[in-house]
Amino acid sequence: MTQAILTINAGSSSIKFALFERGEPLQQQAALRGQIDGIGAQPRMKIKDAGDAVLADLTFTELAALPASEQHRRTLDLLVRWLAEHGAGWQIAAVGHRIVHGADRYAAPVALTQTDIDALTSFIPLAPLHQPHNVAGIHALGRLLPGVPQVACFDTAFHMTQPEQERHFALPRRLTEAGIKRYGFHGLSYEYITNMLPQHLGAKADDRVIVAHLGNGASMCALRNRKSMATTMGFTALDGLVMGTRCGAIDPGVPLHLMQAHGLDSAAVMKLLYEESGLLGVSGISPDMRVLLASPAPEAAQAVTLFCYRAARELGSLAAALGGLDALVFTGGIGEHAAPVREAVCRQTEWLGARLDASANARHATRISTADSQVDILVLPTNEEWMIARHAAALI
Repeated sequence: MTQAILTINAGSSSIKFALFERGEPLQQQAALRGQIDGIGAQPRMKIKDAGDAVLADLTFTELAALPASEQHRRTLDLLVRWLAEHGAGWQIAAVGHRIVHGADRYAAPVALTQTDIDALTSFIPLAPLHQPHNVAGIHALGRLLPGVPQVACFDTAFHMTQPEQERHFALPRRLTEAGIKRYGFHGLSYEYITNMLPQHLGAKADDRVIVAHLGNGASMCALRNRKSMATTMGFTALDGLVMGTRCGAIDPGVPLHLMQAHGLDSAAVMKLLYEESGLLGVSGISPDMRVLLASPAPEAAQAVTLFCYRAARELGSLAAALGGLDALVFTGGIGEHAAPVREAVCRQTEWLGARLDASANARHATRISTADSQVDILVLPTNEEWMIARHAAALI
């Protein structure tokens, strides 16, 4: 039997997973990876091998009538069963989970005990759209793989190095002490990129670097000595940049106005800001940047322009926090694949000394800055699953 690390990223309607062969060093290429989509409606599981060949494409029609929570549990059961029957002799040595919120308690990954699981459950009010599903994944895998160690890897942990003034809101101290402060997210993605920076920047990797994780969820992080100094997301994953369906930074008076003048309750406001805004809300067409870039509709162009403008504006704010900028890294689905977005952001960042090589950008090269640019501009794919597997392997 070949020992392997299973990684789980459990969301409300989907579960992403990957399997890494356990070894020293842990290979960055997963032996297989996949996703379960349609939880809450018609669950479907697709699994690919390291060469991107499809190993399984299964639709679970028998689960369609079940509640979403039961579908969540049953699809994980079917995944574990498939791995046991078709996984070419894999023995799962540990399960690593992406956990959105670790509050101030967790500054590093942890091998889970019941005390930790109880703590993660208590953080659900801090991330009500993500944390319940993260915890549900832990409970489900605990039942399915009894005795197999489970490791929690936190999206917030990477940002614990930020200075105090970056983490505080100007709220009464009692609220800050109760945990209402800036946490930041996408930490596993940023941690991976910091591991890759020396290969591409040498000693400059420890200088003033901004990483733009641009995707359906989007944020930016300012790094010095490869540690987080500031980030665009705050108390929730709603703050900062325009995203696929999330509004990003907004005047806090707007939700109050929606409740008082338009009669929306808190649930309706939450749905509006998280699910109906962002690129989808502005364009009225799609939350997918690929669709908007291909669309001739002026509303699509307006959404793309706003996305890029807000990214460039936040980039300037992070550069101010660092006292300048030496390197800019694009990652995430949009950051890695949308050349027009990178071009627009860099064009609005020329005042910082960033010069884009249009040809390199068009062919999605790793380095897309000109030779005379004062700022190195890179495009690096992220690999959150490998970070989770790496931490899990180290802790067991």
